[in-house]
Amino acid sequence: MDAHHFNGRRRTLVKLAAGGALAATAPIFSPLVRAAGSRTLKIGYVSPQTGPLAPFGEADRFIIQQMQAALKNGTTVGGKTYPVSIVVKDSQSNPNRAGEVASDLILKDKVDIMLVSGTPETANPVCDACELNETPCVSTVVPWQPWFFGRKGDPKKGFNFTYHFFWGLEDVISVYTAMWQSVQTNKAVGGLFPNDGDGNAWGDARVGFPPVLAQKGFTLKVPGRFQSMTQDFSAQIAAFRQANAQIITGVVIPPDARNFLVQARQQGFRPKVISIGKALLFPSAIEALGELGDGLTTEVWWSPSHPFKSSVTGQSAQQLAADYEKATGKQWTQPLGFAHALFEVAVDTFRRTKDIDSNIAVRDALAATRVNTIVGNVAWGTGPVRNVAKTPLAGGQWVMGQKGQKHKFDLAIVSNQLAPGVPLSGPLRLIG
Repeated sequence: MDAHHFNGRRRTLVKLAAGGALAATAPIFSPLVRAAGSRTLKIGYVSPQTGPLAPFGEADRFIIQQMQAALKNGTTVGGKTYPVSIVVKDSQSNPNRAGEVASDLILKDKVDIMLVSGTPETANPVCDACELNETPCVSTVVPWQPWFFGRKGDPKKGFNFTYHFFWGLEDVISVYTAMWQSVQTNKAVGGLFPNDGDGNAWGDARVGFPPVLAQKGFTLKVPGRFQSMTQDFSAQIAAFRQANAQIITGVVIPPDARNFLVQARQQGFRPKVISIGKALLFPSAIEALGELGDGLTTEVWWSPSHPFKSSVTGQSAQQLAADYEKATGKQWTQPLGFAHALFEVAVDTFRRTKDIDSNIAVRDALAATRVNTIVGNVAWGTGPVRNVAKTPLAGGQWVMGQKGQKHKFDLAIVSNQLAPGVPLSGPLRLIG
């Protein structure tokens, strides 16, 4: 039977865990706002709060508390106010775990909408569980190709219940090459692509970096895929040195970036530009590198200088970052804006839903989203595929702060061709 013919909240019950027994986690926060005479709307939230991908979930506690405060009086649907509960689960950076906790949220907690963030290893299994169980789901912080094609999406059909907003490989490739073309190098590039969802997409011979780099006059050396949490990068460093690679790129987790960068320096390999996705996004990862962090470049999906504001709290990007720093004592981090925006989409969807007790009606409202969020406009229907909405992308360079400055490193915006509303901090500089 077609999904569209299901009525009300009937769902196909699918258990993803081996043996059928689902491991349950108590949510970190399970607040309940009470309102007389109405059922509670439940938002499920899954992200990697522990494990090697934990930097992607670093801002979650702050965002959940912020949203609890913003929704303490509930939200209005069709003229009626409903209390809202947020149930949070940790994927532990493990795809199997992500699928299990998603099934818990769907089958036990019976969430009305699922939110998920942070790499294909968390988002894809959660979205798959939602698609199987006909639960409306919004995901982010995965380039759209590893999210869509990594889930065997068919561009002609798309998905029925899972919707995604972020940028794509075409955007990060464009940002990286624009940065590289702004400086003098020999255009020889070394690629670090692990054997995971992101690495296989970024390194893909058709949709990844290889064809575009060739077209733009760069030569790319990729010494094969490697497993995440690799301890020894000597083989890769030797291959890059042999190719005289003055530019290093790739998409790796923070521990792998640290191992590679420390070993490259120890072995006397000093590229002029290092632009790595995923690992170099976070202030904590850059600080852990010490002086090796100075001058590294990465994509910038969100920053305090992005010219957007929240549809829920009215805060500007700058105000959200400042509030986070004040509340946590930590430097702002890029997932902050996207975690906030997930809840903006959920709240906006609820408010426009015609029948809150129908998962089809919630899905229809979600698909019709047109909302200006803290990360920009989120609207499905104009993206590269049906279930994807694109957000702007800039390029940034980590600059070591002077004594007395607030942060040890600041992320300077050095490329804004795809995000002209984000002001430039200055030109890219070569690593010393």
